[in-house]
Amino acid sequence: MRIGTLGAARITPNALVKPARLVPGVELAAVAARDRSRAAAFAAKHGIPVVHESYEALVEDPSIDAVYNPLPNALHAEWTIRALEAGKHVLCEKPFTSNEAEARQVAEVAGKTGNVVMEAFHYRYHPLAERMRAIVGELGEIQEIETWMCFPLPRFSDIRYSLALSGGALMDAGCYAVHCARLLGGGEGGEPAVRAARALLHSPGVDRAMSAGLEFPSGARGIVHASMWSSQVLKLSARVTGSRGEMRVTNYAMPQLFHRLSYTVDGVSLRERVAGDATYTYQLRAFESAVRTGEGSLTPPSDSIANMAVIDEIYRKAGLAPRGEILPEE
Repeated sequence: MRIGTLGAARITPNALVKPARLVPGVELAAVAARDRSRAAAFAAKHGIPVVHESYEALVEDPSIDAVYNPLPNALHAEWTIRALEAGKHVLCEKPFTSNEAEARQVAEVAGKTGNVVMEAFHYRYHPLAERMRAIVGELGEIQEIETWMCFPLPRFSDIRYSLALSGGALMDAGCYAVHCARLLGGGEGGEPAVRAARALLHSPGVDRAMSAGLEFPSGARGIVHASMWSSQVLKLSARVTGSRGEMRVTNYAMPQLFHRLSYTVDGVSLRERVAGDATYTYQLRAFESAVRTGEGSLTPPSDSIANMAVIDEIYRKAGLAPRGEILPEE
């Protein structure tokens, strides 16, 4: 599978360049950026053989099988759709799109073309994610799921604070917190409803922090916390409480760096460490396998639609417009 990357985003070396060296059958073959000199420098640094003049040229390149899309959030839907229509499979960074409506558009095109599109929730592919789910199954009737994705980003000129580019803490950090809450609380029971939300703003319409209350069909409560700048400086955690016990996880997002997993069931407390490769390596293996075999992935468009629907509703409950939308006049 020959893959090309759109742009020279900061995430690309960890998310694609390094894993591509470890996953058999994958070759990082091309790069394109708005600034060709930046793309050329990126290619020279990472040994990428082809530098295209534009995004269009890359997605139209007949020698490329798949496209990695780490562009700003507002460009995810457009360039994922263009790549799919050009016959390419797509690994799209999270959040999948600006909103649920765009996610449905991408899913429709993927269905028509038959090409694979996978959202890059890399943590979902690490063995820790499945171990978390298994432990939740031992906790009895689930009462509460609480997730955090909070980290400091005081560089306020960063595109993640841009409303025009579909930024905000809920989009960047919060998409993880929402996804993990759904993973641990939803199961086969269905998606959560959003009962309340509160935002702290960086600028009009742009949240620097967000908290929201959810309710799952089972009756379990959900609480999600996300921030790029708040009093909660750094917390990447999950907690699940059930009738038989509780599970706590620290750093579910990048467990290969460091993580803690502890749980109590029927009064017996245990701690575990789930060994494994980098989350991004597991993710690229899964993408390559999905492309090669035609089998589904753990983060298909249907899951992306559901995640964006919750994110949209959190924005509405907080009195803000979903990204890419404008609230009607009062």
